[in-house]
Amino acid sequence: MRFRLKMMLGMLCLLAVLFGVGGSLLIALSFESSLEREEESARESYRMLLDTLTVVGSMDAWSQSGDIPHMLEQLYDRSGSSWSALRFSTPGEVLYESGSTAIGFENDRAGVDADHGAVLMRSDGEGRWYLQLSGECAIDGEPHYLDALYDISPLYQTRSHQQAAFRAVFAVLIVLCALLAYGLSWLLTRPLSKLTRATREIASGNLSFRSNVRNDDEIGELSTSFDVMAQRVEGGVAEMKRSLERQERFMGGFAHEVKTPMTAIIGYADLIRSQALDPHEQIEAAGYIFSEGKRLENLSLKLLDIFVLGKNEVQLVASAPADLVADTVGSLKLAVAGRGRAILIEEDCERGTCLLEPDLVQSLLLNLIDNACKAVGDRGAVKVTCTMLPDGCRLSVADDGAGIPAEALDHVSEAFYRVDASRSRAQGGSGLGLSLCAKIAELHQGSLSVRSEIGIGTCVTVDLRAGRG
Repeated sequence: MRFRLKMMLGMLCLLAVLFGVGGSLLIALSFESSLEREEESARESYRMLLDTLTVVGSMDAWSQSGDIPHMLEQLYDRSGSSWSALRFSTPGEVLYESGSTAIGFENDRAGVDADHGAVLMRSDGEGRWYLQLSGECAIDGEPHYLDALYDISPLYQTRSHQQAAFRAVFAVLIVLCALLAYGLSWLLTRPLSKLTRATREIASGNLSFRSNVRNDDEIGELSTSFDVMAQRVEGGVAEMKRSLERQERFMGGFAHEVKTPMTAIIGYADLIRSQALDPHEQIEAAGYIFSEGKRLENLSLKLLDIFVLGKNEVQLVASAPADLVADTVGSLKLAVAGRGRAILIEEDCERGTCLLEPDLVQSLLLNLIDNACKAVGDRGAVKVTCTMLPDGCRLSVADDGAGIPAEALDHVSEAFYRVDASRSRAQGGSGLGLSLCAKIAELHQGSLSVRSEIGIGTCVTVDLRAGRG
């Protein structure tokens, strides 16, 4: 059973008990009070009759036995029939009886004497009720009894009418209370329905749903606490998703970045193993292997900080971008030559220093030059340009490849986006190159832009504006 129905039934039960008991008690008290007043009035009238008989019986002038009944008849007629019946008798004879009722008189004289009377409540079984008042008086020294029946049926009829009216009013009130109680319980439980819906929505995965109950009561406080909890849960889940995304980007970025250094390391190691080199060439090859290994180690730690730990600050040092370009081009030339590709890689760099993170900038250059080499295929030209700016430097990598379609230019820096998915898979790409480059430019307070024309080539420009060294 729903809570609002329980509230309605509870209100109805409370009303039924209170109104039923209260109304019944009120009718009963009113009836008892009226009955006492009628009984008191009947006693007074009866006492007057009995006193009159006592006085008359003590007078010598009333000597004939028929005089008293004659007087009672006159009193009965003058009373306007306030008495239903009168009877005057001795222990063995009825001297006078007037009025007619179906109930008759009770002849039990127990406890009735000159000082004590008796009052009996009697019913004829047909809905009429009477008070029988009995008393004794002495006339000529002989005991005489006066019995009177007083009709109190109107009191019972009034009570029956009151009870019928009470039942009708009670039924109407129950119906009205049921309607009002249901409406009130609906208003009171409506916020709970919103909270229930909110729990279902969140349980189904809609973590952005809120109950938005703004009542100034306990339910409003519960709703506010629930919304705060839901917001924190949503934030926690979102942070978990971002953490997982950062880990995926780190793994993809690391796999992407490890490819070129490993090619250089394998190439120089194979050169040392397969050819007889003089000591100078051996030292130079070993130096390349060592430097690429160290750069790979440093790069993995920096990628971990950026993508997994979410750090947005790096340690910048004064560096010569021309030297970084030269080192990067040198290592890539060996990798390109080892694959048998006729690609001309040129560099045109302006001398100077600026604030850079060398490993990240070198990774940026590796990505841009490697993408350019992929774009030109097995034969073409790639040109790397470095220009010094007042607040940093500008790096540009241009190729004479096929170019990038206009609709793809706005997406090339998105993670895992590939302009030509089939070619990228064939060449080992993961779609993270330009996304990583854009992040590195952002860490150097710079930006990345791409300009391309179909059939002419592509130029990627990166501004690094962290300051001059």
